[in-house]
Amino acid sequence: MKLKNKVAIITGGSSGIGREAAILFAKEGAKVVVVDINTREGNKTVKAITEKKKIASFCKADVSIEKDCKKMVAFAKRKYGGLHILFNNAGIMHSDDGDSQSTDEAVFDLTMNINVKGVFLGCKYGIPLMKASGGGSIINTASFVAHLGAATPQIAYTASKGAVLAMSRELAVVHAREGIRVNALSPGPLRTELLMKFLNTDEKKQRRLVHVPMGRFGEAAEMAKAALFLASDDSSYMTGTEFLVDGGITAAYVTPE
Repeated sequence: MKLKNKVAIITGGSSGIGREAAILFAKEGAKVVVVDINTREGNKTVKAITEKKKIASFCKADVSIEKDCKKMVAFAKRKYGGLHILFNNAGIMHSDDGDSQSTDEAVFDLTMNINVKGVFLGCKYGIPLMKASGGGSIINTASFVAHLGAATPQIAYTASKGAVLAMSRELAVVHAREGIRVNALSPGPLRTELLMKFLNTDEKKQRRLVHVPMGRFGEAAEMAKAALFLASDDSSYMTGTEFLVDGGITAAYVTPE
Protein backbone atom coordinates (compact mmCIF):
# COMPACT_ATOMS: atom_id res chain seq x y z
CA MET A 1 0.00 0.00 0.00
CA LYS A 2 1.36 3.37 -1.05
CA LEU A 3 0.13 5.34 1.99
CA LYS A 4 0.45 2.81 4.79
CA ASN A 5 0.43 4.45 8.25
CA LYS A 6 0.02 7.93 6.78
CA VAL A 7 -2.49 10.50 8.05
CA ALA A 8 -4.22 12.59 5.38
CA ILE A 9 -6.49 15.63 5.51
CA ILE A 10 -8.62 16.08 2.39
CA THR A 11 -10.72 19.23 2.13
CA GLY A 12 -13.77 19.30 -0.07
CA GLY A 13 -14.18 15.62 0.70
CA SER A 14 -17.93 15.39 0.33
CA SER A 15 -17.98 15.07 -3.46
CA GLY A 16 -16.01 15.03 -6.68
CA ILE A 17 -12.22 14.83 -6.53
CA GLY A 18 -12.20 15.03 -2.74
CA ARG A 19 -14.51 12.05 -2.26
CA GLU A 20 -12.70 9.91 -4.82
CA ALA A 21 -9.32 10.82 -3.32
CA ALA A 22 -10.48 10.04 0.22
CA ILE A 23 -11.68 6.59 -0.82
CA LEU A 24 -8.51 5.87 -2.79
CA PHE A 25 -6.12 7.17 -0.12
CA ALA A 26 -7.84 5.04 2.52
CA LYS A 27 -7.64 2.00 0.25
CA GLU A 28 -3.91 2.64 0.02
CA GLY A 29 -3.56 2.59 3.80
CA ALA A 30 -4.03 6.20 4.91
CA LYS A 31 -6.08 7.32 7.88
CA VAL A 32 -8.21 10.00 6.28
CA VAL A 33 -9.79 13.12 7.76
CA VAL A 34 -12.61 14.11 5.41
CA VAL A 35 -13.23 17.86 5.68
CA ASP A 36 -16.23 19.71 4.29
CA ILE A 37 -19.06 22.07 5.23
CA ASN A 38 -21.57 19.46 4.02
CA THR A 39 -21.96 17.11 6.97
CA ARG A 40 -24.37 14.68 5.31
CA GLU A 41 -22.29 14.14 2.19
CA GLY A 42 -19.01 14.20 4.13
CA ASN A 43 -20.27 11.39 6.32
CA LYS A 44 -21.30 9.49 3.19
CA THR A 45 -17.67 9.61 2.09
CA VAL A 46 -16.57 8.31 5.49
CA LYS A 47 -19.17 5.53 5.34
CA ALA A 48 -17.94 4.47 1.88
CA ILE A 49 -14.48 4.08 3.43
CA THR A 50 -15.36 2.43 6.72
CA GLU A 51 -17.66 -0.08 5.02
CA LYS A 52 -14.53 -1.41 3.34
CA LYS A 53 -12.82 -1.75 6.75
CA LYS A 54 -10.57 1.26 6.12
CA ILE A 55 -10.05 4.27 8.41
CA ALA A 56 -11.66 7.69 8.07
CA SER A 57 -13.41 10.37 10.13
CA PHE A 58 -15.38 13.49 9.25
CA CYS A 59 -14.56 17.00 10.44
CA LYS A 60 -16.91 19.83 9.56
CA ALA A 61 -14.95 22.94 8.63
CA ASP A 62 -15.17 25.96 6.37
CA VAL A 63 -11.69 26.39 4.90
CA SER A 64 -12.20 30.15 4.49
CA ILE A 65 -12.43 30.54 8.29
CA GLU A 66 -9.20 30.50 10.27
CA LYS A 67 -10.55 28.82 13.41
CA ASP A 68 -12.05 26.02 11.31
CA CYS A 69 -8.72 25.28 9.61
CA LYS A 70 -7.03 25.26 12.99
CA LYS A 71 -9.75 22.90 14.21
CA MET A 72 -9.36 20.40 11.35
CA VAL A 73 -5.62 20.10 11.94
CA ALA A 74 -6.14 19.69 15.69
CA PHE A 75 -8.73 17.01 14.90
CA ALA A 76 -6.20 15.06 12.81
CA LYS A 77 -3.63 15.26 15.59
CA ARG A 78 -6.10 14.21 18.28
CA LYS A 79 -7.67 11.42 16.23
CA TYR A 80 -4.66 9.96 14.43
CA GLY A 81 -1.56 11.48 16.01
CA GLY A 82 -0.03 13.46 13.16
CA LEU A 83 -0.24 14.65 9.56
CA HIS A 84 1.63 13.44 6.48
CA ILE A 85 -0.63 14.44 3.57
CA LEU A 86 -2.59 17.65 3.18
CA PHE A 87 -4.81 17.81 0.11
CA ASN A 88 -6.13 21.38 -0.11
CA ASN A 89 -8.86 20.52 -2.57
CA ALA A 90 -11.94 22.49 -1.44
CA GLY A 91 -13.10 25.06 -3.94
CA ILE A 92 -16.08 26.70 -5.56
CA MET A 93 -17.05 27.74 -9.07
CA HIS A 94 -19.86 30.23 -8.53
CA SER A 95 -22.71 30.26 -11.05
CA ASP A 96 -22.63 34.08 -11.07
CA ASP A 97 -18.90 34.20 -11.87
CA GLY A 98 -18.59 35.78 -15.30
CA ASP A 99 -16.50 38.51 -16.89
CA SER A 100 -15.10 41.53 -15.10
CA GLN A 101 -18.21 43.62 -15.77
CA SER A 102 -20.85 41.10 -14.74
CA THR A 103 -19.22 39.55 -11.67
CA ASP A 104 -20.20 41.08 -8.34
CA GLU A 105 -17.51 41.94 -5.84
CA ALA A 106 -19.15 39.58 -3.33
CA VAL A 107 -18.81 36.64 -5.76
CA PHE A 108 -15.16 37.52 -6.38
CA ASP A 109 -14.42 37.79 -2.65
CA LEU A 110 -16.19 34.52 -1.80
CA THR A 111 -14.30 32.67 -4.52
CA MET A 112 -10.94 34.02 -3.40
CA ASN A 113 -11.69 33.33 0.27
CA ILE A 114 -12.43 29.66 -0.33
CA ASN A 115 -10.13 28.85 -3.24
CA VAL A 116 -7.07 30.86 -2.19
CA LYS A 117 -7.31 31.77 1.48
CA GLY A 118 -8.45 28.21 2.18
CA VAL A 119 -5.16 26.89 0.81
CA PHE A 120 -3.18 29.48 2.77
CA LEU A 121 -4.95 28.64 6.04
CA GLY A 122 -4.65 24.90 5.46
CA CYS A 123 -0.90 25.30 5.07
CA LYS A 124 -0.60 27.80 7.92
CA TYR A 125 -1.94 25.27 10.41
CA GLY A 126 -1.07 22.03 8.64
CA ILE A 127 2.64 22.61 8.06
CA PRO A 128 3.68 22.76 11.75
CA LEU A 129 2.00 19.40 12.44
CA MET A 130 3.46 17.94 9.26
CA LYS A 131 6.94 19.05 10.33
CA ALA A 132 6.40 17.47 13.75
CA SER A 133 5.28 14.27 12.00
CA GLY A 134 8.50 13.98 10.01
CA GLY A 135 7.48 15.72 6.79
CA GLY A 136 5.07 14.90 4.04
CA SER A 137 3.26 16.03 0.92
CA ILE A 138 0.94 18.97 0.32
CA ILE A 139 -1.25 18.94 -2.78
CA ASN A 140 -3.12 22.08 -3.79
CA THR A 141 -5.86 21.89 -6.40
CA ALA A 142 -5.30 24.50 -9.10
CA SER A 143 -6.71 24.23 -12.63
CA PHE A 144 -5.83 24.37 -16.30
CA VAL A 145 -7.39 27.86 -16.29
CA ALA A 146 -4.30 29.06 -14.43
CA HIS A 147 -2.73 28.87 -17.91
CA LEU A 148 -5.59 29.54 -20.31
CA GLY A 149 -8.40 32.06 -20.41
CA ALA A 150 -11.62 30.10 -20.05
CA ALA A 151 -13.92 29.89 -23.09
CA THR A 152 -16.82 30.52 -20.72
CA PRO A 153 -15.85 33.58 -18.61
CA GLN A 154 -15.19 32.92 -14.90
CA ILE A 155 -12.90 35.74 -13.85
CA ALA A 156 -12.85 35.02 -10.10
CA TYR A 157 -12.25 31.29 -10.48
CA THR A 158 -9.50 31.80 -13.05
CA ALA A 159 -7.76 34.38 -10.86
CA SER A 160 -8.05 32.14 -7.81
CA LYS A 161 -6.44 29.16 -9.50
CA GLY A 162 -3.56 31.27 -10.79
CA ALA A 163 -2.98 32.35 -7.21
CA VAL A 164 -3.00 28.75 -5.97
CA LEU A 165 -0.39 27.80 -8.54
CA ALA A 166 1.91 30.69 -7.58
CA MET A 167 1.43 30.08 -3.86
CA SER A 168 2.28 26.39 -4.28
CA ARG A 169 5.64 27.24 -5.83
CA GLU A 170 6.60 29.57 -2.99
CA LEU A 171 5.49 27.13 -0.30
CA ALA A 172 7.59 24.43 -1.94
CA VAL A 173 10.74 26.55 -1.95
CA VAL A 174 10.31 27.70 1.64
CA HIS A 175 9.67 24.25 3.10
CA ALA A 176 11.79 21.97 0.87
CA ARG A 177 14.56 21.52 3.45
CA GLU A 178 11.99 20.56 6.09
CA GLY A 179 10.99 17.36 4.33
CA ILE A 180 7.75 18.88 3.02
CA ARG A 181 6.90 18.70 -0.66
CA VAL A 182 4.29 21.04 -2.17
CA ASN A 183 2.82 20.51 -5.61
CA ALA A 184 -0.23 21.71 -7.48
CA LEU A 185 -2.68 19.40 -9.22
CA SER A 186 -4.24 21.10 -12.23
CA PRO A 187 -7.22 19.21 -13.63
CA GLY A 188 -8.72 19.90 -17.01
CA PRO A 189 -12.49 20.09 -17.51
CA LEU A 190 -14.12 17.36 -15.41
CA ARG A 191 -17.49 15.69 -15.31
CA THR A 192 -18.07 16.80 -11.73
CA GLU A 193 -21.16 18.35 -10.18
CA LEU A 194 -19.19 21.58 -9.69
CA LEU A 195 -18.41 22.07 -13.38
CA MET A 196 -21.65 20.64 -14.75
CA LYS A 197 -23.63 23.14 -12.67
CA PHE A 198 -21.49 25.97 -14.03
CA LEU A 199 -21.69 24.74 -17.63
CA ASN A 200 -25.45 24.48 -17.30
CA THR A 201 -26.37 24.31 -20.99
CA ASP A 202 -25.29 22.00 -23.81
CA GLU A 203 -23.88 25.03 -25.61
CA LYS A 204 -21.60 25.88 -22.68
CA LYS A 205 -20.47 22.26 -22.36
CA GLN A 206 -19.60 22.01 -26.04
CA ARG A 207 -17.80 25.37 -25.96
CA ARG A 208 -15.48 23.89 -23.32
CA LEU A 209 -15.25 20.38 -24.73
CA VAL A 210 -14.33 21.36 -28.25
CA HIS A 211 -10.91 22.51 -27.00
CA VAL A 212 -10.03 19.18 -25.35
CA PRO A 213 -7.97 17.00 -27.74
CA MET A 214 -9.14 13.80 -26.03
CA GLY A 215 -12.71 14.86 -26.76
CA ARG A 216 -14.22 14.18 -23.35
CA PHE A 217 -14.48 15.51 -19.83
CA GLY A 218 -12.16 13.98 -17.26
CA GLU A 219 -13.44 11.99 -14.30
CA ALA A 220 -12.90 12.71 -10.62
CA ALA A 221 -11.46 9.22 -10.14
CA GLU A 222 -8.72 10.02 -12.65
CA MET A 223 -7.76 13.10 -10.63
CA ALA A 224 -7.71 11.04 -7.44
CA LYS A 225 -5.12 8.73 -9.00
CA ALA A 226 -3.00 11.74 -9.91
CA ALA A 227 -3.32 13.05 -6.36
CA LEU A 228 -2.24 9.65 -5.03
CA PHE A 229 0.95 9.89 -7.08
CA LEU A 230 1.71 13.30 -5.58
CA ALA A 231 0.86 12.12 -2.06
CA SER A 232 3.01 9.01 -2.21
CA ASP A 233 6.74 8.40 -2.35
CA ASP A 234 6.36 7.71 -6.08
CA SER A 235 6.79 11.49 -6.49
CA SER A 236 9.56 11.81 -3.89
CA TYR A 237 11.71 14.12 -6.06
CA MET A 238 8.85 16.40 -7.08
CA THR A 239 8.22 19.70 -5.38
CA GLY A 240 7.29 23.18 -6.51
CA THR A 241 5.78 21.93 -9.71
CA GLU A 242 2.43 21.36 -11.33
CA PHE A 243 0.81 18.13 -12.40
CA LEU A 244 -1.42 18.93 -15.38
CA VAL A 245 -4.04 16.22 -15.92
CA ASP A 246 -6.11 17.93 -18.55
CA GLY A 247 -6.86 15.75 -21.57
CA GLY A 248 -4.35 17.81 -23.55
CA ILE A 249 -6.24 21.10 -23.41
CA THR A 250 -3.23 23.23 -22.41
CA ALA A 251 -1.14 21.66 -25.20
CA ALA A 252 -3.67 22.45 -27.91
CA TYR A 253 -3.55 25.41 -30.27
CA VAL A 254 -6.34 24.30 -32.57
CA THR A 255 -8.44 21.23 -31.93
CA PRO A 256 -9.55 19.29 -35.03
CA GLU A 257 -13.28 19.00 -35.61
